[in-house]
Amino acid sequence: METRDLVIVGAGPAGLTAGLYASRALMDVVLLERLSPGGQVLTTDLVENWPGDVDGVSGFELADRMRDHALKFGLEIVSNEVTGLAVDGPYKVLSTPKGDLRAKAVILCPGASPRKLGIPGEEELTGKGVSYCGTCDGPFYRDVPVACFGGGNTAVEEANVLTRFASKVYLIHRRDQLRAQGVEAQRVLGNDKIDVLWSNVPLEIVGDGQVKKVRLKDLKKDQEWDLEFQGAFIFVGTRPNTDFLSGLVATDQAGFIIVDPDQQTNQPGVFAAGDCCSKLLRQIVVAAGEGATAAFAAGRYLENWQA
Repeated sequence: METRDLVIVGAGPAGLTAGLYASRALMDVVLLERLSPGGQVLTTDLVENWPGDVDGVSGFELADRMRDHALKFGLEIVSNEVTGLAVDGPYKVLSTPKGDLRAKAVILCPGASPRKLGIPGEEELTGKGVSYCGTCDGPFYRDVPVACFGGGNTAVEEANVLTRFASKVYLIHRRDQLRAQGVEAQRVLGNDKIDVLWSNVPLEIVGDGQVKKVRLKDLKKDQEWDLEFQGAFIFVGTRPNTDFLSGLVATDQAGFIIVDPDQQTNQPGVFAAGDCCSKLLRQIVVAAGEGATAAFAAGRYLENWQA
């Protein structure tokens, strides 16, 4: 079984920054990523709050720059999926389809995935009008009406993106005010192509091989009604990609990993960073900072490691 000093799981902003710091510190480190480096940043049309990029930067470009920066210092990035994590004495054992890998320390950066509505029709029509990424799939809905579900930062950002393509964007929110604040929320409320449907909840997405409409309930009128459109974009939060941990590290009720100020979990030698962690704010800049902290803390841990 191959043994490494440090294994990083996930190549989003947290993982890539951890890899940058670890490789720059000349650690024996490998980063495992099951998809493409970048994580959810790849689905972001424009990042306007990355310090130093005054005019904004596309998510794809920012992910590329982060990857290239880490590679410059010799970070080894391997395409592989971690399906399990166990403790074997002072070692951590990572299970993958390509065999087990042993590590002295691990930094978990598996990120998070879009949360689903959990209503009839959603699963059946995913990829047939149901989407979780307006930036990715918006161009397929030129000059037709679409609907967005949610009222947080991601929902309003994606609703604004979708106005570039769709003839009309319905933003459906269960409350009577947006959770999102700031510039993006103001853009939504001031955009003539966006209709905000307050105090409505979806009951069922209806279609025959393609989305046609959604059955809604108006909470204030206590009435059900149908809204017709061709694309359903769902932005109702995220769930952490932590199922593979099987309870090895402490998590909150939603499954997000609990860490201390040094990004250390309750399991010695296991650190976590990024959107998988339990915290107030999930942003690229936060994930990068946590990745740097985790790498530095892991280095300190390795200095005192004993078999």
